[in-house]
Amino acid sequence: MSIDSGALVAGPSGVPGRPFGTTLTAMVTPFTADGAVDLERVGALASRLVDEGSDGLVVNGTTGESPTTTDAEKQDVIRATVEAVGERATILSGIGTYDTAHSITLARAAEAAGAHGGLLVTPYYSRPQQAGLLAHFTAVADGCGLPIMLYDIPPRSVVPIAVDTLLALAEHPRIVAVKDAKGDLEAGARVIAGSDLVYYSGDDPVTLPWMSIGAVGVVSIVAHVVGPTVKAMVDAANAGDFRAARTFHEKLLPVHRAMGRTGGGAGLVFAKTALALRGFEVGGPRLPQIPATAEQRDLIEADLAEFFTDGQDA
Repeated sequence: MSIDSGALVAGPSGVPGRPFGTTLTAMVTPFTADGAVDLERVGALASRLVDEGSDGLVVNGTTGESPTTTDAEKQDVIRATVEAVGERATILSGIGTYDTAHSITLARAAEAAGAHGGLLVTPYYSRPQQAGLLAHFTAVADGCGLPIMLYDIPPRSVVPIAVDTLLALAEHPRIVAVKDAKGDLEAGARVIAGSDLVYYSGDDPVTLPWMSIGAVGVVSIVAHVVGPTVKAMVDAANAGDFRAARTFHEKLLPVHRAMGRTGGGAGLVFAKTALALRGFEVGGPRLPQIPATAEQRDLIEADLAEFFTDGQDA
């Protein structure tokens, strides 16, 4: 599978204007008991997620523990994922850091490893000015051949990407999408109306509100365990059936609650815990993240049981 980085082309869904698909999972990185990347399990998880409705996967993001995996491990994860499902789903890799030169290196390495696109987060910690953001994102896009999804997440990066900056970046032929975890729907609506940037919700609980103003889908954490329902909601919204989409959204509420059980910054801990509870072990996280406590695990289990009361997803 390849994506034309020079235009908004059809993604795996075959629908023009959705360059990376519509239901993407921000995939965790499976580890062995001794903390090494488990590449066999990477492929198995990727296959499981695609079988359950994901038409795109984002590897090496925050949920994939990118701050604590090496550059070589990141390439191995891309290769294992592409080998497993690269003909069935779009594979994006996280390429963003607070170092522009390193981000370009990661982007080129991701491209060489077979990724179909890159997820480029706002530089964190350094708090650049908007002109710095514009220069950073442009330099990375210029430095590789990958189509790029920007990741706007001021709760982690502090600095939001301003509307004018996004509109300027939309002119770049390889910057094609935005994953929004800022939650400013008014600002997002202005960008959607004023550009060809394709929007994806980066926060599961507000996917439906985002889609009501023009987003095409989600980069999801909860899809690790409830993928068919996430896909059903996204598909209903894209079909204009918001009554059905709201029904699926309401069904997902216990899972959204479960995701918050391990703290706002530990969605990956929820995902790894939830997968284990559903019978698919992926190991624990690397420090500084820690496994769910017994109390958190029990709460997540109860929340999932509420969702799965009827024994069916979607």
